Amino acid sequence: MSDTYTPPKVWTWDTESGGTFASTNRPIAGATHEQELPVGEHPFQLYSLATPNGVKVTVLFEELLEAGHTGAEYDAWLIRINGAQFGSGFVDVNPNSKIPALMDRSGDTPVRVFESGAIMLHLAEKFGAFLGAPEDRTEVLSWLMWQMGSAPFLGGGFGHFYAYAPEKFEYPINRYAMESKRQLDVLDQQLATRPYIAGDAYTIADMAIWSWYGQLVLGRLYNAAEFLDVASYKNVLAWAERIDARPAVKRGRMVNRMMGDPSEQLHERHSAEDFETKTQDKIAEDAA
Repeated sequence: MSDTYTPPKVWTWDTESGGTFASTNRPIAGATHEQELPVGEHPFQLYSLATPNGVKVTVLFEELLEAGHTGAEYDAWLIRINGAQFGSGFVDVNPNSKIPALMDRSGDTPVRVFESGAIMLHLAEKFGAFLGAPEDRTEVLSWLMWQMGSAPFLGGGFGHFYAYAPEKFEYPINRYAMESKRQLDVLDQQLATRPYIAGDAYTIADMAIWSWYGQLVLGRLYNAAEFLDVASYKNVLAWAERIDARPAVKRGRMVNRMMGDPSEQLHERHSAEDFETKTQDKIAEDAA
């Protein structure tokens, strides 16, 4: 008897599907319940979770503040991917019900921004930062779009079938492992001739790509570093380690984090002092 799946003529949503995240997967959009979003005192209100797409934006916020852009102060509210993304308030900010979502209240009229790449470009343009030299802007945007188009193969493809699917099958794992390794090779060849993705300057392209591929080669995604032989991509690994050492990146990784070492988790961020308080709490815990 063959285990090959024969698709029906018309697909219907009869059972939960999606492995680890099955309970929140559905084929329809829109709000499932009424739930207002909290609003803090800062110009930017971020609603997110520290997945790679969320980390991109919190790293950029922390880099902007570190560079002296005081107008980039933000509140980061935790959105647990357990159905909260289908609350009416969140859907009003992002009709696609995905994190991150941003409300920019710095002007006369609040502006919603959704999709992580759009948020990064919005902030970089607003503050005139991390876009590289004017002649490099197109290259930066090309690599930002490369990340947005490529990462679904890494996350929704390889990561899903390798780490989250209810059963492991050779074909999809091989298919997406091959593509993930091809993408790593694209980056490795690019970084063989330049210190950063788009050239000599550190830009939003690096932040966006590092949050996915940098963390992958650093062993933080899908427990797949050995399987994908990430150590063989030496240029990517050196670049990832260099970015990982940046203080703003360390802070950005903590924001809205719900997993891993508790000392690296800051569930909500409302001021720079929150990081110091978190550090002091950890010191007190260790001394107890």
